[in-house]
Amino acid sequence: MFFGGLAIFLFSIKYMGDGLQQVAGDKLREILDKFTSNPVMGVFTGVFVTVLLQTSTGTTVLAIGLVNAGFMTLRQAIGVIMGANIGTTVTAFIIGLNISDYALPILAVGTFLIFFIKNRKANNYGQVIFGFGGLFYGLNLMGDGLRPLRELEAFADLTVSMSSNPLLGVLIGTVFTVAVQSSSASIGLLQQLYSQEALDIYAALPVLFGDNIGTTITAVLASLGASIAAKRAAATHVIFNLIGTVIVLILLTPFTNLVIYLQGALGLNPQMTIAFAHGIFNISNVALQLPFVALLAILVTKLIPGEETIIEYKAQHLDPTLITQSSAIALGQAKMETLRMAELSLQGLNEAAQFAKTKQGRHAELTYQFEDAINNLDRKITEYLVQISTNSLTAHDSHLHSMLMDTVRDIERVGDHMENIVELSEFQVANKVKMSELAMDDLDAMFTLTQDTLKEAIKALENHDIQAARQVMLKEEQIDKMERQLRKKHIIRLNEGLCDGSAGIVFVDMISNLERIGDHAVNIAEAVIAEEDY
Repeated sequence: MFFGGLAIFLFSIKYMGDGLQQVAGDKLREILDKFTSNPVMGVFTGVFVTVLLQTSTGTTVLAIGLVNAGFMTLRQAIGVIMGANIGTTVTAFIIGLNISDYALPILAVGTFLIFFIKNRKANNYGQVIFGFGGLFYGLNLMGDGLRPLRELEAFADLTVSMSSNPLLGVLIGTVFTVAVQSSSASIGLLQQLYSQEALDIYAALPVLFGDNIGTTITAVLASLGASIAAKRAAATHVIFNLIGTVIVLILLTPFTNLVIYLQGALGLNPQMTIAFAHGIFNISNVALQLPFVALLAILVTKLIPGEETIIEYKAQHLDPTLITQSSAIALGQAKMETLRMAELSLQGLNEAAQFAKTKQGRHAELTYQFEDAINNLDRKITEYLVQISTNSLTAHDSHLHSMLMDTVRDIERVGDHMENIVELSEFQVANKVKMSELAMDDLDAMFTLTQDTLKEAIKALENHDIQAARQVMLKEEQIDKMERQLRKKHIIRLNEGLCDGSAGIVFVDMISNLERIGDHAVNIAEAVIAEEDY
C-alpha cells in the first residue's frame, strides 16, 4: 500500500507540474531571463517558477540552460536556485492543508475536464486538478501503509536513535530522497509519519534537513557528463543546502523549540508543522546566504575550474534608435547580426557532426542550444527588419532588406536540419541502431563537404565575395552528386547485408538533411550574387 501510494504521489506531482507548465505556456525561460537582473530578483523568480513547475530540480535545470546560453550569469543562477528551495516548500504547505477526504472528488473533476471537454486549455487545467487530487490520494495510501510502523519495535528504536543522534536522521532523510528522486515525496512521507506519531519532532526535523540535502543529488546526477556551467550550478545547490544544514544543526535546540512554539500558538496540524519547519529552514537559509552569492560563485568556480562554451542568445547589434535615424546604418547592423546568426548555425552543424560521430551527449546538448539561439535571433532580426521596412528605402536598401529577410529564413532552416540530424543520432542510440564503418565514412565525407559549403556561403555574405558565392554553387552541385552516389552505395550495402534497414533509414535521412543545408547555403550565395546588380 505504501509503495503504491508513493507511486501515485510521484506521478501526481509530475503530472500536476506538467499541467501547470502547459497553463503557463512556454514562457518560463523568458520569465527567468527577464526577472533575474540581480540575485534578489532571482530568488523571487526561482520561487515563482518552482511553484509553477512543482519541482526545484526543474527550475535548477532551466537556470543551468540559461547560464550556458549566456542569458544569465552564475551569480544570477545562484539566486534562482535559492528561490527554488523556497518554492519547493509550497508542496509541503499544500499537503498541510490536509484535504485528503476530498481527493477522489478532485480526481473526478480533473478526469471530467481531461476526457469530456474538447478544449486544450480546459484539458490543461484538468491535468493540474487531477494531479492535485492524486497527490492527496497517494498520501492517504502512504499513510495507511505506514500505520503499522508505530507498533514495530525496530522502528521505535530507530526513532529513539534519531532523536538522540540528529546526524543519523539527516543521513536517513538524504538517502530516502536520493532513492525516490523527489524531496516533495520524502517530506510528504515525513509529514505522514509525524501525523501518526510514528516520529516525534526531535527525530523528524533532522530527517527534514536530510531531505533538503538529498534533493540536490538529483541536480548532481543531471549534471554528470554535462557542461561546466551545469556542474557549477549543481555544486552551488549542494553547498548551499549543506551550509544551511550545518547551521541549523548547530542551532537545533532553539530551532526545535521555535517549531514546537508555533505548533501550539498557531494550532497547526502535524503536517502543517513540518511544512512550517521546512519553510522557515529554507527562507532563513536564503536570508543568511544571499549576501554571499558572489563568494559562492567564486567558490564553485575554484572547485570546478575550466572554460565554458557560452552561446550568446541575445542580439548584439540591433539598436532600435538607429531605425529612425538612418535606415542604411540600421540595415548594416541587421546584416552584422545575421552574420552572427550564420556563424552560430555553422558551429551548431559542427556539433551535430561530432554527435553523429561520437554519440557524446555534450555535442547534442550544444546543438540544441545553438538551435535555440538561432530561433531567438530569427525572431529578433525579423522584427527589426519589419520595423525598418516602415521607413522610405532606396532601391539598394530595399533589395538589401529583402535579401536579409530571405537569408535569415535560410539560416533558421539550417538550424532545423542540424537539429533533425541530432534527433536521428539520438534515435540510433535509443534503438541501438549501428551503422557500418563504410556508411560512417561516407557520412563523415558529406558532413565535411556541407560544412565547407556553409562556411563559404557565410564568407560570401560577410565580404560580398562573388567568387566565394560561385564556389558555393559549385560545392552544392558536388553535394547533390554525392547524395545520389551515397544513396546508391547504401542500396548496395543493404543488398549485401552489410547494413540493416533501420540504419539505412537513418543514413538516408541524414544525407537528405545535409543536402537541404547545401540548398540553403546556395540560396545565401545567390542572394549575394543578385545584390551585385544593385
